[in-house]
Amino acid sequence: MSIGKELRLERIFNRESQKTLIVPMDHGVSSGPMEGITNVRQAVEDVAEGGANAVVLHKGMVKAGHRGKGRDIGLIVHLSASTDLAPTRNDKVLVCSVEEAIKLGADGVSIHVNIGADLEREMLKDFGLVSRLCEEWGMPLLAMVYGRGKEINQYDEKVVMHCARIGAELGADVVKVPYTGNEESFRKVVEGCPIPVVIAGGPKTTSVDEVLKMVEGATKAGAKGISIGRNIFQEEKRTKLVRALCAILHEGASAEVAKKALEEG
Repeated sequence: MSIGKELRLERIFNRESQKTLIVPMDHGVSSGPMEGITNVRQAVEDVAEGGANAVVLHKGMVKAGHRGKGRDIGLIVHLSASTDLAPTRNDKVLVCSVEEAIKLGADGVSIHVNIGADLEREMLKDFGLVSRLCEEWGMPLLAMVYGRGKEINQYDEKVVMHCARIGAELGADVVKVPYTGNEESFRKVVEGCPIPVVIAGGPKTTSVDEVLKMVEGATKAGAKGISIGRNIFQEEKRTKLVRALCAILHEGASAEVAKKALEEG
């Protein structure tokens, strides 16, 4: 790994725990100004105050939403996009380049690939291109890889194992995949992937308990962090929730202990 990647990854991962808490806020392209990120700058400041390691933003929101007052936080610029209004919403295209992200001061970039989608081949081609450029520029690459084709269960352990391995095989530095639902099956995902694996948050859950237990299970299975959006930024007490999640990730706290601290904080 180049020194450039190493230095930038240190701004995304906690240096002591070697884990990361990333909050994606790139949903505005796919879904519009949804609850929780209507004011992106405030959302970034709230999760930064809670101790989040990085946020994911599209290029146009960096000036509008990143690095306001208060604590600094890592910046990952997202390169892929599609909208919920499209007939083929799972087909992502590149809307930003590695060079643009560098000019914006990014600590890393991310791409989204849906395995099994109609344009899988194009997304894999883009993955290869971005991976090569990231290596050339010393830019960390977070690959969000999901199984989202016809009759594919994106949470199936074999599907998730395959998606994680694709991320490693094609040159990502970190891969983001769905949580399989339990510690035992997710451990197989981690064992089959030689790069750090972080979990996605998925659809909005009905309770904070679910999020805390999911993160605890994934961490015990060997995950190197989380990349959770709606289940963090749409919470009323999102700063406190981030602190609770950081306790699990960086301090080894249980979900039960983290929940108690969240309720008392």
